[in-house]
Amino acid sequence: MKLMKDYIKSKSLGLTVGIVVITIFLVVFTLYRLPVEPVFYASLLSIIIGGVFVVLDFLQFRKKHRSLTKLKQEITFSLDYLEEGTNLIEKDYAQLVQLLFDEKALMQSQLESKQAEMVDYYTLWVHQIKTPIAAMGLILQGQENQESKELQLQLFKIEQYVDMVLAFLRMNSESTDFLLKEYDLNDIVKQAVRKYATMFIRKKIRLEFEPLEIRVLTDEKWLVFVIEQILSNALKYTKEGKIAIYVEDKKTLVIEDTGIGIAPEDLPRIFDRGFTGYNGRMDKKASGIGLYLTKKVVGKLGHEILIESKPGIGTTVRITFPSEQKRYD
Repeated sequence: MKLMKDYIKSKSLGLTVGIVVITIFLVVFTLYRLPVEPVFYASLLSIIIGGVFVVLDFLQFRKKHRSLTKLKQEITFSLDYLEEGTNLIEKDYAQLVQLLFDEKALMQSQLESKQAEMVDYYTLWVHQIKTPIAAMGLILQGQENQESKELQLQLFKIEQYVDMVLAFLRMNSESTDFLLKEYDLNDIVKQAVRKYATMFIRKKIRLEFEPLEIRVLTDEKWLVFVIEQILSNALKYTKEGKIAIYVEDKKTLVIEDTGIGIAPEDLPRIFDRGFTGYNGRMDKKASGIGLYLTKKVVGKLGHEILIESKPGIGTTVRITFPSEQKRYD
């Protein structure tokens, strides 16, 4: 019905002219007292023949509409469904669309090329800078004093930021290397916990870790990155107490801390890029990138993440895996 209304609207000028012409004939014949029957029959015949042409024209109109609707879905990839047009104006529009499509394809190609070059450069930079970081770490390990311990902590933070740069670039790249396989969640979480073991000891934060008897379909490297970001935040904002890691309902990984918590007004925006909230403003070094990347990675892996928090009590992060995951009995 809507298509018919649109068609009538597009042909309104022609229909109006036809009605006006017939009306003029009727008025003239009436004024001159001429027989009206010839005009009536001629008008009726014209309406019947015109109706046939209108039906045929409407079918052509509908066909073209469907073709353009299909083109809207495929135009990102090609213009195979774009018709040349039946008149000069339609041909002009078709040529305009083709020019815009070619220009868009060229710009996209150039953008992807620049993005790939940037990712390649920073990937190389990350691997190169990790060499002196590792060397400095080995040097500091041989020195047992308070100053060396503080330097080791700062070096650890540098390595975190380097990994975050690489994750940020790869996440926005077409060549993001996701490899989905079934993994033991217990082994994945332990990798992240081992990395932060020194910080647990240094801050005297108690770790409550229950065996995670669940297998999940995920990407090991990226899920480790997600858990590392969550643990990093938990350790940063937990001054004393504990961090607990366990499985809930045999499908949800829970990381719970007794930190300073998140303000209620900040919770809806914690995954926004660059958003630091009240805690971030207190900690001048907060970047607002960690949770943004976490949310993007979790989404691409097909998992769900939910954060609940109460100021002064703590924060609970839940990562839920698809219900069809295979689990231990």
